[in-house]
Amino acid sequence: MHLSPTSPPRAPAIPHIGISEPDSLVAPGTQLIRRVAQLLRLLTANNRTGLRLVDISRASGIERSTVHRILQALISERLVSQQQDSKRYFLGLGAYEMGVAVAPPVKLRDICQPYMNALSEQTGDTVFLTVRSGFDGVCVDRKEGTHPVRVFVLEPGRRRPLGVGAGNIAILAALSPEEYTRIRNANRPRLRERYPDYSEQELTQRIYSSQALGYTVADVIEAPGVRSVGMCIRNAVREPIAAISVSTIESRLDVMRVGEVVTFLQYAVKSIEAELLRNERLATHHLDE
Repeated sequence: MHLSPTSPPRAPAIPHIGISEPDSLVAPGTQLIRRVAQLLRLLTANNRTGLRLVDISRASGIERSTVHRILQALISERLVSQQQDSKRYFLGLGAYEMGVAVAPPVKLRDICQPYMNALSEQTGDTVFLTVRSGFDGVCVDRKEGTHPVRVFVLEPGRRRPLGVGAGNIAILAALSPEEYTRIRNANRPRLRERYPDYSEQELTQRIYSSQALGYTVADVIEAPGVRSVGMCIRNAVREPIAAISVSTIESRLDVMRVGEVVTFLQYAVKSIEAELLRNERLATHHLDE
């Protein structure tokens, strides 16, 4: 995270990015595949600035020589590239081509963009779109506000366990009791390892508050002095699939202004969900023809 009157003075601390699912839920014999996926996720989350070999090794927890061998193989497959002058690693053109080929039936990011733009203009703050991915939430888009002090809590591509961050909490709180319990149990070891000061009791309180209010207000764990308001987005069958959140410095989100931001969020989410429902009905109609 950075706070800056114009642009960030330096890159944020590189967060540890581990495996996306607990070891107990993944078949044995897939360690190399999981390590490759872990490194690609790490590069995705930091592709704007790139990463040095030492950064990748430290953030992934994988031995430096092993990281180097994997990266060299990925470079040969055009999934990773390396700048010759800085020696930093980035995603390669092969990864971009794969991303372009992924065309979901409903392009949630495209639907959300005009509403995110409106939110950033209405609030002057930074707006994030987070999509559920298994046990995690992934930031897929960010819109900067006009306020002089800008908050960059997440880079697009950054993955965090459900339960960390206002958007992720909003998604988790909206799940069925069975799914909620399954994810809480699966993520518990990762949360203890990565966020030792983030207690079970605190997460439970935030969940209950989100369920009661219909939105989440949370101080950002990784960025002291920053606060976020998030609201869940549901698909046509009312399943929680994503969340929109607004982040700014704590002093700009007192009780009165939270209410104002929530009003803007409610309109955006209601409009997005209406478009998702309309798209679903159109798709069903075409299938019936």
